[in-house]
Formats: sequence, C-alpha cells, structure tokens
Amino acid sequence: MFKAILIDKDDSGYHARQTDLDDDRLPAGDVTVKVGWSTLNYKDGLAITGKSPVVRSFPMVPGIDLAGVVESSEHADWKPGDRVVLNGWGVGEVHWGGLAGRARLKGDWLVPLASPFTLRQAAAIGTAGYTAMLCVLALERHGVTPDKGEVLVTGAAGGVGSVAVAVLAKLGYRVVALTGRPEEADYLTRLGAAEIMDRAPFAEPGKPLAKERWAGAVDVVGGQTLANICAQMKYRGTVAACGLAGGMSLPATVAPFILRGVTLAGVDSVMCPRPDRLEAWQRLGRDLDPALLDELTTEIGFDEVIPTAARILEGKVRGRVVVPVNPELG
Repeated sequence: MFKAILIDKDDSGYHARQTDLDDDRLPAGDVTVKVGWSTLNYKDGLAITGKSPVVRSFPMVPGIDLAGVVESSEHADWKPGDRVVLNGWGVGEVHWGGLAGRARLKGDWLVPLASPFTLRQAAAIGTAGYTAMLCVLALERHGVTPDKGEVLVTGAAGGVGSVAVAVLAKLGYRVVALTGRPEEADYLTRLGAAEIMDRAPFAEPGKPLAKERWAGAVDVVGGQTLANICAQMKYRGTVAACGLAGGMSLPATVAPFILRGVTLAGVDSVMCPRPDRLEAWQRLGRDLDPALLDELTTEIGFDEVIPTAARILEGKVRGRVVVPVNPELG
C-alpha cells in the first residue's frame, strides 16, 4: 500500500482526497518508480480544485512532477536504483502523476537526475524550473545576450518566474521582475533581480507600439500583459511565452512583429522532445545555483496538498512547493 492524492468525479460531484492505494491500481507502464518528492504546481492546483478541466480521465492521481528511484523496469534505458525525474507528458491529466508513493510510467518520459541535484532539489526545480530554462534557451537561440539590454520576467515571484530570474541573473542579464506582490521585493532581489516593477500598468490596454525597452522577456501571464510587452520590445527582441495566468487572449497588433522584427517564441514543456529536456536539465545543473533553491522553495506535508492547492491559484504561494513522499530517498 502507498499513500496518494486521488481525484474522482461521480454522482456526488468532483472531489479530491488523500487515500491509500495498492500496486494493482497503478496504470500501465514499463517502469515503476518509488517517488521521493513531488510538487504542487499551478496546473495541479487547477486539477485538485476542479477550477479548470485539467483532468481528462478519472480517477486521477495529480502531480505533474516527480523525482524518485526506479524500482522495476522493462525499459532498456532504466534499471532498478536509477534516479530519475519526470515533468509533463500529461501525467496528472491523462496518466497518474507524482502525488503518490509509487508511479508507473513510460520509460521514454523519464530523464536521468542531473548532477549536482538531490531528489528534493530536482523536485524543487520541477516543471516550473525546467520551463524557465526552456525559455532562457529560446531567448539565447534568438540572439538575446546580456549586452543587448534588459530582460523582463513576469509572474516573477511564482515558480517559473523565480527560476527564470535566478538563472538569467547568474548568466549576466539585467533582470527586471514584474510582480503584483510588492512584499516579495527583497526575495526577488536576493534571486538577482536588478529592479522590481508593479504588474498593474501592464494589465491595462496600451499602445500598439510603445517606447522600446526590453531585449528579451519571459512571460507566464499572457493576455493584455503579453500584448503590452510585445509593444515595448526592442528591435529584434524576443519574448518567450509559456503561460496564461492572465488569460488566453492576445489583444495585440502585428505592429511589433512587422515594424520591429519582434519574435514571439512559444515554449511548451509538456510534450517537449527528449533532447531539449536533456539540454534544459544539463543547463540547470550549470546555470542554477543550488543554494538559491532553498530560498525559492517551500516544503509542505502530504496532508497539506489539498488545502494548499486553492492558495496557489490565489497567488498566495511564493516560488516552488515541494511535497515529501518518500523523503528518505534523498
């Protein structure tokens, strides 16, 4: 038996609960992993609360991240004892995820745990940190270098934003952090932000073209905020867009793209090809200071997962949230 968060939908409605399951309940897969640490992400919050139709198969174990140790494997790449990380691939949505003592998965979804991280640190990075690194790689591939100018990071106090600020600052960029939580200014400064800006003006309709300021941007908000960022980009600047916390619409014009050559680079972490995942994790091992992970990580108990899910949707949780499942694994 192992503990798990289980979401179900039946005649009594949509509900999430903590329960005990046995191995016979695990879904199909060629690798069984003992989960050391999982996380609580924005998408997990949506799944657990039912605020958005994230879950597409019931019953479902949420948790889009896990870090653990292979217990058994029928996959050529993995053997018992291997330390692995999983992010995305629809786990927690269509396939049981990481908020359980065990997970049975497709071996093709796994990546080896990158040195120098522990299982806890790998979970602290999670999908949010790996997505942030994919955004940094997108900026680099489009020629955004520290000498080109400032980089804006929206949702800077959240999971993706926190890691993006830390990585970009370490790489030498002047990072401007956009947030609606002024009380987090000291936290963002410790991560490396050179300036803190209020998000409110970005949420209001702006000009199709505004004064040029940003060489690059990492955006998790979308909506009007993304439209205003595009309007403020420098000539041939790039925005890496990876979220929709502010809405799915994009009330922009083509002006920034055809008059300034701005690039809007979409970043997806869920179905991202394996080579890109490996590159992102290798770069995290080099470009993210492990000492900063404690600064941006909050640990909650397994019994706190369900109540914390609502708080994360309300924007009341800073940085990354890790959940010890079998913490003795490391």
